[in-house]
Amino acid sequence: GMAAPGRAGIPLGVMKVLDPRQLKPDITETERILTVLDETIVKLEITRLIPRVIGSLERYARMLGPEITSSLLEHQKLSVEIQHLFASPGDEESKRDVEQRLKCSLRNILRLFLANPLLYHGLKYNIRVRESPADVFVKAFMEFRDCMLERLLTSPDEEKEKMQFMKDISLRVEKNTETISALQEELAVVIQTRDEELKRKDKMIENLKTSMEDLAKDCKAEIQHIMEEGENQQKEDEKASKYKCARLKQEVQLLGARFNALVLEHRASELVLRKEKCKAEMEIQKWVQKYDIDMTEKQATYDELQAAYSDEKDQLSLLMEKHALLLQEYTEIEEERRMLKEKEEEAARIEARRNDAATCIQAFWKGYLVRSIYKSKLKKGKGKGRGKGK
Repeated sequence: GMAAPGRAGIPLGVMKVLDPRQLKPDITETERILTVLDETIVKLEITRLIPRVIGSLERYARMLGPEITSSLLEHQKLSVEIQHLFASPGDEESKRDVEQRLKCSLRNILRLFLANPLLYHGLKYNIRVRESPADVFVKAFMEFRDCMLERLLTSPDEEKEKMQFMKDISLRVEKNTETISALQEELAVVIQTRDEELKRKDKMIENLKTSMEDLAKDCKAEIQHIMEEGENQQKEDEKASKYKCARLKQEVQLLGARFNALVLEHRASELVLRKEKCKAEMEIQKWVQKYDIDMTEKQATYDELQAAYSDEKDQLSLLMEKHALLLQEYTEIEEERRMLKEKEEEAARIEARRNDAATCIQAFWKGYLVRSIYKSKLKKGKGKGRGKGK
């Protein structure tokens, strides 16, 4: 998108993320989450005060009232009991039971304190608790709450855009730092070269002075000329060196001013990015509301289906009971049929044996009759043969 003058090159989303005026929990779901976190922080602070209140229960009994006082006494008894149980080996089930009762007691105490916030604030400012690991945990949880708020107010795209923006800034700063370091090194080299040149020339002048002293009588004019030339050269070199140093310092100042301008430009970009983030949050809120409506309708449909399922399940149970009775009757009928079938088969086997026996008897009887008839015929034939011989 187009950026305002002085904010060129900075995305609108980053400006919106970095604008402190936009860090407001204006989303319903965000407010719910923050409410839960704030309530948890209050509960942690109340839990941190409970041991000190129990230690001075007579002092604060009138302020607490009979209900909270009795709950704290019960909680103290459970604490002592669970300490004894964990100190000596015992029944694990008893330990779990006492631990569960201790948790219920703590929840009840927290509920009573939350129902009376003035009492909690009065105890908070009247009781001085020594620093303990619990304070570290509460402080860490508060930092977690602030971090969660920042995460809830920053979408993944904005987070990526912010990280890329900070990376670009780091690269620019690193590049400018390298440029400044290079210029400083160049300046140091120039100064060192100038100092070496001055030393060399000073040494040369000293040598010349020594030579001039030796040849003072014969070469006064020549020595004076050489000295003047050396001084003029030295002045020119010093002037050139000062000019170069001033130019380098001016470049360093220009780079510093440019760096400051970039920082201001980036801060302006942050404002634009924060505005974009606010717009995105409004869109997210609309989608969340739409999601809640859709889920409410689906929950109603689910409840209807669940009711129908329960009715059908009850009917199925009745049918299963009837099926069990019918199955039992069917089993009895099958058993009776099996017994009748066995009796019929036994009767058929007996009848078959009787028929076989009757068949054998009849065959034997027939054979007996045939043999009897055959024998009688043989006897008659033998009688007739004897009469003819006579």
